Amino acid sequence: MIALLGNPNTGKTSLFNALTDSYEYVGNWSGVTVDKKVGNLRKGGELVDLPGVYSLNPVSKDETVVSTFLIEGNFDSLINIVDASQLNRSLHLTIQLLEFGCPFIVGLNMADVAQTRGIKIDVEKMANFLQVPVRSIVARKKQGIDELEADLINIKKQQEHGQVILYAKPLEALIQKLEGILPLDLPINKRWAAIQYIDDNPVVKAEIQKYMNDETMNEIVNEHMTRENITEEQLRRLIRQGREKYIHNLIAEVVNDQQSGEKSSTEKIDKFVTHPVLGIPTFIALMYLMFMLTFNWLGFPISDLLEGVISGPITTGLEAGLTFIGASAFLESMILDGIVAGVGGVLVFVPQIFILFFFISLLEDSGYMARVATVMDRLMQVMGLNGKAFIPMIIGFGCNVPGVMAARTIEQPRERLITILLTPLMSCSARLPVYALFAGAFFAQQQAFVVLSLYILGVVLALLMAKLLSKSMLKSEESFFIMELPPYRIPQPLTLWRSTWEKGKGFLRKAGTYIFAGSVIIWLLTYTGPGGIGVEMNDSFLAAIGGWFSPLFAPLGFGTWQASAALITGFLAKEIVVATMAILYVVPEASMHLALSEAFTPIAAYSFMVFILIYVPCLATVAVIKKETDSMKLTLFSMAYAFILAYGLSFLIYQVGTIWFAG
Repeated sequence: MIALLGNPNTGKTSLFNALTDSYEYVGNWSGVTVDKKVGNLRKGGELVDLPGVYSLNPVSKDETVVSTFLIEGNFDSLINIVDASQLNRSLHLTIQLLEFGCPFIVGLNMADVAQTRGIKIDVEKMANFLQVPVRSIVARKKQGIDELEADLINIKKQQEHGQVILYAKPLEALIQKLEGILPLDLPINKRWAAIQYIDDNPVVKAEIQKYMNDETMNEIVNEHMTRENITEEQLRRLIRQGREKYIHNLIAEVVNDQQSGEKSSTEKIDKFVTHPVLGIPTFIALMYLMFMLTFNWLGFPISDLLEGVISGPITTGLEAGLTFIGASAFLESMILDGIVAGVGGVLVFVPQIFILFFFISLLEDSGYMARVATVMDRLMQVMGLNGKAFIPMIIGFGCNVPGVMAARTIEQPRERLITILLTPLMSCSARLPVYALFAGAFFAQQQAFVVLSLYILGVVLALLMAKLLSKSMLKSEESFFIMELPPYRIPQPLTLWRSTWEKGKGFLRKAGTYIFAGSVIIWLLTYTGPGGIGVEMNDSFLAAIGGWFSPLFAPLGFGTWQASAALITGFLAKEIVVATMAILYVVPEASMHLALSEAFTPIAAYSFMVFILIYVPCLATVAVIKKETDSMKLTLFSMAYAFILAYGLSFLIYQVGTIWFAG
């Protein structure tokens, strides 16, 4: 097994895809890989893609994954991917790997970006300096991959004992003392363990404590600090200074920097899009354009064609086929009124889903999303978080589940917890069919604006809740924000398509599983009742269940049993809300607008969409919140506060809106 690691946003996942001929989510911004992924190498063996880290001394949960894997993982060698255009930053991790002592190869990625910036690197000199193989690659274009694979086959354990990088005398003396008392059976390089112990690496300290009582080490460190009149922070500073000196010497030896004094195109664009005043309006304008393309200009014409196919040839063909084989009324109703109506009612929105995911992928792969987090940092700091917390929220626009998981990249436990609790407020793709249905029925000329208002509302509520939580439930702690701004890139068509497909196929998978099963169950509950089988829908079990809850939602403007039933089934997956309504109103999607206009007013429709945005997360999101927080109390809190917030806001919208328009 070979492990792949490097700094965030250096192209690790692109290299993983190239070496394994597979596809993992690629984004031109940090925080994409939040757990290790395993793939089969094209020429045999396994490759593990680890989360991006700046150091082997972890400060966040995803960085802990890397340190723990290096100590406990069963692997043979490493690939250290390094950004050729940012050597000074990337090589800090490389030095720690040299000290770690495992055989590894340096993949000098983004060689094309370095070249355009006038940076020329002598790869052979660099390999001699580091005493490890170095290959110049462009992972996105699969350049240099064959040579890198050849090195993987021929790699020898040239680093078994670790390269010795000498530090200042006070530090070097302490390292050698600690190295001398570490037990012989310690399964990691002793010099590296001593350095990491001084640097207060919690994972390494825990490993050492398995083999010895570290009180002796503490005594040696304290005695040394007293004798040398030096503090712990000064010792750590000497570690950093020693590494910086090594990097300085390496760069002076191997790099010929011919960069011009002119600003790059990235710097020119950033002057506008990361502007403290213009940055957020620019983001909102791009989102509005994206929704106009998704709904008004591209999405609905295609959806109308798809709906015509489903309600026309497909339904007619199935009906004729069922009649031909003599199917029972029960089976015919289940297939046509249950499966086709439910699944088909959701599938007609697939074009909008894929168009939206295409533009999100475009923004991600171009490098713009990292700028959004940077722009939001100032506002997020006021609300008790930092810009990095906005990354899981953006990921939550696609699906709340990976959004919650992406909170692992946040260093501070308090901010990580708040982000986990608030990410479900982001409007995921599962809610989009509900918006599309209601916005098309009641706000045909303002669809993009209405949907954009819901996305913005989710963000605003998350920020306000962050302020409330940081001031009440969760104690404050020191916050810091580090975000690498990658260069802008023109997305590659294949990568763009793959990214769009990976996001969208989850929606299609739900249509074939959860929505399919849900449609059958919902239909069965409408087809049966206390009076038996084949009852009128108003006398069905589902009508009775919805009727129990409908008085609760009457003050919000949607006190019908149909709306209540749709909200209950929506807990399983938000897409099922549309499937439920398609079954309950027994009309094709093209006629759904008319049916809804009889059950909702425009104010009630907007109130309903707001409620769908905020009320309890779907079952999958609830499960991942429980896993990430390891707390049933916090999981129940995430559901309770969301329901209360949804109810209160929808109540205000409907009641105030009704009075306003009545006046």
